[in-house]
Amino acid sequence: MRNPVVAVFAGGVSRERTISERSAAFVTESLRDHFQVELFDVRAEALPAGVDPGRHVVFSTLHGTFGEDGGMQALLDAAGIVYAGSDAVSSRLCMNKEATKRRVREAGVNVADGVCFAAHSVPEVRDLTARLGHRLVLKPNGEGSSIGLHFVEGQSELGARLAALEGGDWLLEQRIDGRELTVGVLEGRAMGVVEIMPQSGRYDYESKYTRGRTEYRVPAGIPGAAAEEVRRAAEIVFSACGCRDFARVDFILDGRDRAWFLEINTLPGLTGTSLLPMSASSEGFGFSALARRLIMPAIERYNHVGERVQS
Repeated sequence: MRNPVVAVFAGGVSRERTISERSAAFVTESLRDHFQVELFDVRAEALPAGVDPGRHVVFSTLHGTFGEDGGMQALLDAAGIVYAGSDAVSSRLCMNKEATKRRVREAGVNVADGVCFAAHSVPEVRDLTARLGHRLVLKPNGEGSSIGLHFVEGQSELGARLAALEGGDWLLEQRIDGRELTVGVLEGRAMGVVEIMPQSGRYDYESKYTRGRTEYRVPAGIPGAAAEEVRRAAEIVFSACGCRDFARVDFILDGRDRAWFLEINTLPGLTGTSLLPMSASSEGFGFSALARRLIMPAIERYNHVGERVQS
C-alpha cells in the first residue's frame, strides 16, 4: 500500500472558520505521527492551489457552508481527488436539517415534529404553537456548531424571534425534554455514548465553546439498554443518510429512555475537547490513533484508484 501525502484543509469561508482552524491544528499534529502532512488554508469557494490527485488524499476540517454542505466535496470529486468523509450527495443531505429529518423518520428513528420555512415567509405564530406547542427550538436549516440556535417559550418570545430573522431557511421544532447525548460512528459502527450536561441546561453556542460551561460524561450515565438503543439508532441514521467513513450523531433521551434524533454531523470538530474524540476514547482510541483510523478508508480508496489506473 502506498502512503499518499495527507492534505489537511483548514479555515474555509463560513462562520465556523475559527473552529475549523482548531480542528486542523490537532489533526495535522496527530496525522504527522503516521504520514507526511501538508496544511492548506482554504479562503475561497475553490480548491486550494497545489492539491494533486496523484499525490494527495484530502482530510477536510472545514465546517459549515462550503465545508459540510457538499460544495467542496463536489469539487474534489470533479478533480478526481480522494478525500476522507462522506461524499457530496450525503454531505449535502446532512447539512439540510429538514431533509435529514425526513430521511431519518423514514428509517424508523424518532424525530421531533417541526416546520421548515423561509425568513421571508414566516407562518403565523398561532398556527405554529397550535401544532408544536409552546416550548420550541428555532435554528437555521443549514448551519452547524449551534450557530443561530434559540430556545423559545411562548407565543410572545416566538413572535419576537421570528420578527428578527434576517434571511435564510429556518427550522422550528417541538422541544423534547431529556438528556442530551452524542455518539461517534466509525465506518458504520457506533462507538461510545457521550452525555452532554450544560450548566445552563441549553447546549447552545456559548455552552459548546466556552470552557467550563458544560460537563461531559464518558460513557454516558444511562441504562445499558438505552445506550444500546442510541448506538443502534446512530448506525441506522449513518446508513440511511448514505454517510461514509465517520460522523457524529446527536440525540435526546427522554424520560422513558426513548432516543430522539437531533442531527448528524459529517465533519465534526476534532480538537482535544471535541465530542467525536470523546466518543472514541471510550473505545480505547487516543487522538493520534483516531486520526489514523479516520483517514485510512480514504487511503485505501486512493490505492484502489491507483491499482485501476495501473491495470
